Amino acid sequence: MDNIKKLFPFAYKANEPTAFIVALVIYVLIDVVCGLVIGLLTKIPIIGIVFSILGSVIGLYALIGIILSVLVFVKVLK
Repeated sequence: MDNIKKLFPFAYKANEPTAFIVALVIYVLIDVVCGLVIGLLTKIPIIGIVFSILGSVIGLYALIGIILSVLVFVKVLK
């Protein structure tokens, strides 16, 4: 559990409504900004596959961060 807390630090601080909204905004911004940058880099013919896989991993990270934030906010996780 400590490793998850280290990987998703903003998700476990979402106890109050303002911290919850901040965590959601941070994870959405991570996903959007990295998605745009990686979307441009996937057009490079040789290493585009690597960047598309990296983009999928970053998108999954943001999704898990959002889910953990919601679970901490509704007090399912501590």
